[in-house]
Amino acid sequence: MGDEEPKPVLVRERLDVCELDRARMSLLNPALVVQKREERTIDEVAKPIIEMALKEGLETVWDRYEMQQPSCKYCEAGISCARVYDGAVPDHPAPPDPRRLRCRCRSHMLHGTCWTRFATGAAAHSDHGRDIVETLYLVGSGKTSDYSIADPEKLRRLCQEYGIKTEGADDKKCAGELGRAMIEEYGMAKNMLQLTGRAPKATRDLWDAAGITPRGIDREIVDCMHRIQMGVGADYVNILLQGLRCSLSDGWGGSMIGTDISDVLFGTPEIRTSSVNLGVLKKEYVNIAVHGHNPVLSEMIVRAVADQELVSLARANGAQGINLVGLCCTGSELLMRKGVPMAGNHLNQELVIMTGALEAMVVDYQCIFPSLPRTASCFHTLIISTSPKAKIPGFLLLWLYPG
Repeated sequence: MGDEEPKPVLVRERLDVCELDRARMSLLNPALVVQKREERTIDEVAKPIIEMALKEGLETVWDRYEMQQPSCKYCEAGISCARVYDGAVPDHPAPPDPRRLRCRCRSHMLHGTCWTRFATGAAAHSDHGRDIVETLYLVGSGKTSDYSIADPEKLRRLCQEYGIKTEGADDKKCAGELGRAMIEEYGMAKNMLQLTGRAPKATRDLWDAAGITPRGIDREIVDCMHRIQMGVGADYVNILLQGLRCSLSDGWGGSMIGTDISDVLFGTPEIRTSSVNLGVLKKEYVNIAVHGHNPVLSEMIVRAVADQELVSLARANGAQGINLVGLCCTGSELLMRKGVPMAGNHLNQELVIMTGALEAMVVDYQCIFPSLPRTASCFHTLIISTSPKAKIPGFLLLWLYPG
């Protein structure tokens, strides 16, 4: 029983498009269809798909944006009261008067809390870096054989930067010690981030003077979220300064670690020639798109599509082979490291399904539209999630663990 292949599980329920909504959306004036097609993209390959979606009543991100208009005046002014638990602002056309909030929260403080909420973005970036570092640690500790060291020279350079001795040590030992040292960057015991040493001294002096030198990746995110909690911070300068410190902990911490270790595990990018846009899909092939952020997933998919058993299975069912394409940030990872063609950016994820040529979209986390299962219900495309952090209704869930 333990050797059985895991089977994908449907998250909650299958999501379908309402045929009434489709019929209603498809009743656009032909001239308006052409106008919207031209306004929504400059990509000539994407324009026919957008036009088809408009005529068929298939909802896209642009339609949902239009449905939300007019925009909330408070959010548009950058003074959303969403964080003010002690009194939301009444609905009126002018920006809110702070005297009308029960807690008397002022508009500049609302600005500060709104900007500092971007700490959640720092959390996502840095957690991505954590997943990469944990994979490195698993390689070094011998707990996974699925991944290996692709750039041993960079591994050793990073070890030296962290004060780890490499003389007489093999790649595995170096990977384990570096992984452990980088995992510690997420805590607060060191009270500093090693990679901030790469910044010019004059820059670091400015950080120190402003009190925004990052102390630990997770620590700054928690501090940020604490300050904007109800009943805590009310000085917008103090709140925004912590927001800057949090952003530095991401840029010089989690994100930089994730980038460096991705090079170590999957290869440092090189100049490559490839293809980009929806035209990378091939009619005679099984088309699979990889979407998200984490190369821990895409590396495995690259290997899988080259597996001769799977290629033979595709051919036995009438296809010429398997065609892998990338989307969004994972698409960039595959493009620069493997030369895999890229189907498009964040806004193309629904359009690639609407071509009718995509058999499966495999995702991990970040930038994933919850609308994808609904779009896919009009076609034969399977949407497969591989991360417990991105559990979305209508997706088929098949978790991927490096260990």
